[in-house]
Formats: sequence, C-alpha cells, structure tokens
Amino acid sequence: MRPKTRIIGIVNLTPDSFSGDGIYKSRIKGRKKGARIVEQALRVAEKMVEDGADIIDLGGESTRPGAKAVSLNEEIDRVIPVIKKLIKKIKVPISIDTSKAEVARQALDLGASIINDINGLHNDPCLVELAGRYNAGVVIMHIKGNPRTMQNNPRYKSLIPEIIDYLSKAIKIVTGAGVDSKKIIVDPGIGFGKTTAHNLEILRRLSEFKVLGKPLLVGTSRKSLIGNVLGLPAGERMWGTAATIAIAINNGADLVRVHDVKQMAEVARMADAIAGDN
Repeated sequence: MRPKTRIIGIVNLTPDSFSGDGIYKSRIKGRKKGARIVEQALRVAEKMVEDGADIIDLGGESTRPGAKAVSLNEEIDRVIPVIKKLIKKIKVPISIDTSKAEVARQALDLGASIINDINGLHNDPCLVELAGRYNAGVVIMHIKGNPRTMQNNPRYKSLIPEIIDYLSKAIKIVTGAGVDSKKIIVDPGIGFGKTTAHNLEILRRLSEFKVLGKPLLVGTSRKSLIGNVLGLPAGERMWGTAATIAIAINNGADLVRVHDVKQMAEVARMADAIAGDN
C-alpha cells in the first residue's frame, strides 16, 4: 500500500509573500504588534495541524521572484519568537525555511528538526555542518540563480538531468558532512528559475527523480505556473493547486508543501487512494 503523502503547512512570517498570506502583512498596529503577530502565527499553525498538516514550515524571508534580501536580525526577529512558543503547542515537526546558518541554529536549538534551504545547501558550508551536527532533516531544493535573478529568462540544455545532477551533488555534500541519509528530502524547485513550460515538464516527469532514492517534495501551491495557465491571481489558485497536487502524487511525490492545508489534505487522501501501489 502506498504510504500516506505528507502535508507541509506553509507559515509565511513575511510582509511580502507572493501568495498574499504573509502574517506580517497584518494590519495589527501599536506597541504590542510583535506579540500579536506571534499569537496570530500560532493560531495559523495550530489550525493547520488540526486540518491535517504533518509538518509546519516557517519562513521569515520571502523567496518570491524579485524579493529583496532580509537582514539576519530581521529574519531572527520574525521567526524565533514564533518557534519558541509554537514548539510547546504542536506535536508535529517544525521546519525552518532559511538560507542563513544562524537562523537555522537558533531554530534547531529551540526544537525545530528540519532545515529547508532554497539553495539546496550549496551556498553555505556552515549550514551543511550545522545540519550534520544537529542530526537535522534537510530539504534540498533546486534553484537556478537566486530570488532576485532566477526568473530572468532561465534556460536549460536538458532540464530534468540538470536538476537531478544538482540534487545528486548536494546529497553527496550533506551526507559527507554527517547528515543521516534517511533524513534527506529532495525538491525539484517548481518556480525557482523555471518557466511555466519547465514547471509543467517537471510535474509530468516527476517519477524520474526517484533515481535519487530520496523522498520527493513538491511545492506548487498558488504559484505562477497556475496563474499563467488559468489566468488567475494568487488568491484564486486553490483548485489549480489541487490539480497539480493530485498529478504530483500520482507521479511520485511523497510530500506536498501547501497553503490551503484542509483542502489539499483531502486532495492528497483521494490521490493516495487512487495511486494505490503505483
């Protein structure tokens, strides 16, 4: 029987998330704004767990195309107070979505157990060393360029083999640093240095990534490929997302990272039942 697809709930602790769900976009004002934002983030995360999230992924720096970099102190101020309280309230693993080793270290010290780095742990040896030292799970994602440049006419000679090669090299780097091979998840990076055509091809050929021998994560939720196909803004892409989730699961996804947890958990359960032993 096919194992249950794991649902990762996205909690964006940012004012500029592409999907419009960033908690810091809240209209909360006044001296108690920070505390109220933390409480709002806790409510969002707890509701996601109630709705079926198996992992909560927290991020304090937007990675949308063209996003500006956030300072270390700003990112720490956004995520660490939330993790400090959230770790006491939920029983599912917490993933820290960051490319900064110090942010990851503080999160792991508080009890987070997964590092989700959009750079595939290629850019910072300290982050790799940290993952090994803490015996953390890692999500290795493929990206071409960085959030500021990645959508500037991305090109590939051979899309799937190039992504597989990038992920394979990253797997060797992190296992060489002592990361448990069983704690590695790979993500082909939908929307990160890819055109709509590239993203659709990845979804069609997802099963080819099984050659890496690692659980496969797919993140399509509300992304521009859906908007480009359907002509819809981010807030109206839930059903387009549902279609991509169902296809991804049928083609081999083991985890899906989503904003609309309750609805996508139902999609995943149905897709799991149909996929069966495929």
